[in-house]
Order: sequence, then C-alpha cells, then structure tokens
Amino acid sequence: MQHLATYNCSGLKMYWLPLFQDQMALYQLIKKQFVPATINEVWDFISSPKNLKEITPDHMGFDITSENLPEKMYAGMIISYKVRPLMGIPMTWVTEISQVVEKRYFVDEQRSGPYAFWHHQHLIEPHEHGVMMTDIVSYKPPLGFLGSIANVLFIRKQLEGIFAYREKALKKRFP
Repeated sequence: MQHLATYNCSGLKMYWLPLFQDQMALYQLIKKQFVPATINEVWDFISSPKNLKEITPDHMGFDITSENLPEKMYAGMIISYKVRPLMGIPMTWVTEISQVVEKRYFVDEQRSGPYAFWHHQHLIEPHEHGVMMTDIVSYKPPLGFLGSIANVLFIRKQLEGIFAYREKALKKRFP
C-alpha cells in the first residue's frame, strides 16, 4: 500500500492512505502526537465526552446534543452532535463508541452524519516523558465520485485543520 500523501507540520505527522485502489474512495488519516503527561491524565481527558468541544475548532459549530452523558465513555455509548462543517450548514452527527480498552484506546464509529463511512481509533501508549497519541481515521466521503473530488478540494484540508487545532489545544492543556 502506498502513501497518497504525507504531511509534517510542526511535529504533527499525518499520513493519507487510500485503503482501496478502486472507486470506493475510502481514505485513512494517521496522526501521531506526543503529549507530555501521564497515561492517566491523557486518558481522563480524552475519554470524557465533555472535553470534545475543547479540542474542536469553533468554526465547526460543534455542540453535543446528547443529554445526561456520563463522565467516561463506554462501549455502546451513543453520542449525538450538531456540526457545521460546510458553509455553516448544521448537520446532525451520531457516533457510537464501539470499543474501549481503558488507558489504551477507544473507537468511535459514525452511525449517521456527514460521511458515508467513519471509523476513528484513538490510541495512547506510554512514551519516554509522556504519552504518544495515535489517531487512525478511516473515512469515505459521501456522494461517490463527487465525494472523492470534494475530498481533494476541501474535506482532507478540513480534517488536517481539525487535527492541527487539536494539536494546539492539547499542547495548551498539557504544556
């Protein structure tokens, strides 16, 4: 499998991989970030749904619409959001936390929303003087061939921007 593109911005490594070479247009973003904190501190932060807004850019218009969310994510948990990813148009996004292994990883999968397919693995592992966070996002834009064009024109760039924002937010949170 070949890289479609590799980006390295201020220590933020992102890899774009086509998962299939046919017309399915399934893409994968792999992003790694070092966090100078303990596994417990990082896990406590990333496994709490209330912290999602803090690591999402304001221009996304991100709001959690689920009520009575617990402090920690668990397998089977459904979270609904309003997002405005394109020209401020509100969309409902529903994800399920499909897998959780405490202090190691969790996976969120879109059940309905802006993508035809979305699977996001959040992995953490001890690293010298902190934690290495790895995000693996496998996604398929909507609208088939038009979605592939949209991915090149703006979806990929928007995801890069979201992860760049997250990097800054986590650096601020864990200096």
